[in-house]
Amino acid sequence: RELLPPWLVIIAGLTGIVLLCVSTKDVPNVFGVFQYGIVVDAGPSRTILFIYQWTTTKANKTGVIRECSSCPVQGPGVSNYSDSPQTVGKSLEPCLNWAQKEIPAEQHSQTPLYLGATTSKRQMNLTHHLAALTVALKSSPFDFQGAKILSSPDKEAFDWVAVNYVLENFFKYDWRGQLVPSGKGMAGVLSVGGTSIQLTSKVEENQAPEEGVRLQLYGQMHNVYTRHCPCHGTDQLRSRLLSMLIQ
Repeated sequence: RELLPPWLVIIAGLTGIVLLCVSTKDVPNVFGVFQYGIVVDAGPSRTILFIYQWTTTKANKTGVIRECSSCPVQGPGVSNYSDSPQTVGKSLEPCLNWAQKEIPAEQHSQTPLYLGATTSKRQMNLTHHLAALTVALKSSPFDFQGAKILSSPDKEAFDWVAVNYVLENFFKYDWRGQLVPSGKGMAGVLSVGGTSIQLTSKVEENQAPEEGVRLQLYGQMHNVYTRHCPCHGTDQLRSRLLSMLIQ
């Protein structure tokens, strides 16, 4: 099966957060056709602000969204501000000002704003950084919903949702432009990190382990489980390759 380009998977990853955190009933569509949501992806190497857009159209009680624009935050990732955590909040100001121009002013107070941070066990605690980011986001005119460090199961579940959403495995449009079930199975997602590999896939109800994640999407319940394969990441692959070359 043809693989998705890595850049597409990275950009689409935030789609999973919006699908699971934002429902169209949370933000009444009183101003027009489109509604908006903002997600700030605070990763270890860089931070990006994404704007999502949707209408009141739903597929089996789940919203249908699309990414309409994004703003890369200037500077390094949040974990690189260890000496001056207050500076990380100021780094968001240009993108927040840009978002105010992209979203109609009358909808600012109705636009939910989320922040999700990802980190690894090798990196420092991000508590102070999240506090600084929270102050900056609360001062914006948007409806700040909170900041959270995503756990590994949540992050992998978001990736699984995003990939299957892009592949139209949850639903599709028929010849009339109506949303209908796709009838396709769900794809598994293989995430290759520096120190490990994660394989996330859907499992049957009677096989769902306790550490799995249950998702209610498009009228169906999905039990998603991630299998971790430590010591099989790109760092280990590079070390083995160097060892072979030396030999």
